Amino acid sequence: MEKDVTIYDIARELDLSPTTISRALNDHPAVNKKTKQRINEAAEQMGYRSNLFASNLRKQHTNTIGVIVPRLNSPFMSSVIAGMEKIANEAGYNLIISQSLETLEKEKANAKTMFDSRVDGLLVSLSYETENLDHFESFISRGIPLIFYDRVAEHNQCTSIVIDNLQAAHRATTHLIEQGCTNIVHITGNLKRNVYADRLKGYKYALIDHDLPFSESNIIVNSLSEEAGEEAAKQILKMKSLPDGIFVSNDTCAVSCIKALKREGISVPKDIAVIGFNNDPISRVIEPNLTTINYPGYEMGELAVKVLLLQLNGTSDNVSSNTVNLRSELIIRESSLRSKASSKKQAVFV
Repeated sequence: MEKDVTIYDIARELDLSPTTISRALNDHPAVNKKTKQRINEAAEQMGYRSNLFASNLRKQHTNTIGVIVPRLNSPFMSSVIAGMEKIANEAGYNLIISQSLETLEKEKANAKTMFDSRVDGLLVSLSYETENLDHFESFISRGIPLIFYDRVAEHNQCTSIVIDNLQAAHRATTHLIEQGCTNIVHITGNLKRNVYADRLKGYKYALIDHDLPFSESNIIVNSLSEEAGEEAAKQILKMKSLPDGIFVSNDTCAVSCIKALKREGISVPKDIAVIGFNNDPISRVIEPNLTTINYPGYEMGELAVKVLLLQLNGTSDNVSSNTVNLRSELIIRESSLRSKASSKKQAVFV
């Protein structure tokens, strides 16, 4: 195996001092243009790779930002990461991305890897299993910026970036009620996480506001995967009283549920109106098109990195609160339109 080419190798090849080589490769004004060009050409021909990691360590930063996501195979998370990467790259930073696969142990391992990699800051969306933040204490105690997004936990030294999930769920459930639904099933994820706990609260409050009874039997908690959507449809079809509305906490599960119900002869929205969450591309492919909450993932990713950069630059006073709320929208499509009076193709309610 060939050894990496060093500045000393280039110096011997060109009969110059290692100091001159180093300065030229770092575009130092003390080295004239002709010599710089000669050195850079030799470095390229010899296969020299600059050790940016070591150089950045000397400067006390690595120009890298760590990102921990629950799962990478999520349209929402892909959108968030795209927003993060845009702002990070514009600021001269790279992302190191890992996934917890919804487990605490993997999240702990990811956090340690990020810390050992000396990332300048960390962006985290918590796993289903996370109940405390002990494994992030090494970041917090050393003043390394730590920002939670989407799935968050309260900490007075960390910023959280979210949407108002309670309000969004209340709006979605209210829309179903306004379409004449009185027996609404809510399919949601692990209630340890803020996003799902808050969406359940919003669903409950909408029922209360419209004098409709709440029933635990109408709550289905699962992984919100495609397979979980099919299983939820089977549970719904076995219910003593078939619901007339379903509010699902993501689009993947909602679309899968609709497909399974349609295979069993259920008409959507005539028999059961359905609403999803996230406004993933799949919501516009399913027939009928899925009513959903537009969750601004790209904007969330952009904002998360912007806030982290403010903290890295010592200007975090510009962030007025530990929690930053983004706006969401209810996008109304055919899957929830039961009443003829509301049968316009699409509407958006902020």
